[in-house]
Amino acid sequence: MNILAIGCHPDDLEIACFGTLGLYKKQGHNVFTCHVANGNLGHKEIKPDELRTLRRKETLAAAELIGAESFTIDVGDCTVESDDQDVVKKLIEVIRYANPDLIITHDPADYMRDHIETSRLTFTASFSATVTNIITRSPEIEKIVPIFYMDTLAGIGFMPTEYVDITETIELKLKALSCHKSQIEWMREHDKIDFPDFVRTCSKFRGLQSSVPYAEAFRQAQVWPRITTKRLLP
Repeated sequence: MNILAIGCHPDDLEIACFGTLGLYKKQGHNVFTCHVANGNLGHKEIKPDELRTLRRKETLAAAELIGAESFTIDVGDCTVESDDQDVVKKLIEVIRYANPDLIITHDPADYMRDHIETSRLTFTASFSATVTNIITRSPEIEKIVPIFYMDTLAGIGFMPTEYVDITETIELKLKALSCHKSQIEWMREHDKIDFPDFVRTCSKFRGLQSSVPYAEAFRQAQVWPRITTKRLLP
């Protein structure tokens, strides 16, 4: 299968679904990641242009760890708009290129506007990717694919319908997260948050719910024609 995960900022996918993506890759599937925003405002001391470049390098390093092909739409932080047709078309091209069997993205009720807009953008672009008369470099895909929404930060307000046992990939997930040094070091120094431990704890909590050591949680978009009888998650 082809798996496409669309996150908002660099490190969002590592936090919420990289254990699952690592499992897909171990099982021989093709994994693609895409970030809509470039993370340029995610620091108080590093200037936006410098941070944009740095965070792209961190993202590529994390993707390489699991063998994923990585894309960015390169929108500035706090400016993601799901009705920006130029951005929609760029994401359509990524979706068509990946030709996914399923897409993973943010929950529509996530904790910040950029995430919510990314969820809406993904929903729109994945439908539009099937429309022949929308012209991009890659041809249209044949079907509107299932979408799985990934967990919110700390799992607040998120009721899973699916769990994935990531016990064998939890260390890979945390290693990939640790590629994002600009964020982890800043949060540890200035916010007094050990973010790798935070993410491990959340994964352990979802594991507790599903009777395994570590898990990631998802829920499927329940709209026609995205519902399927097949088990698509690992």
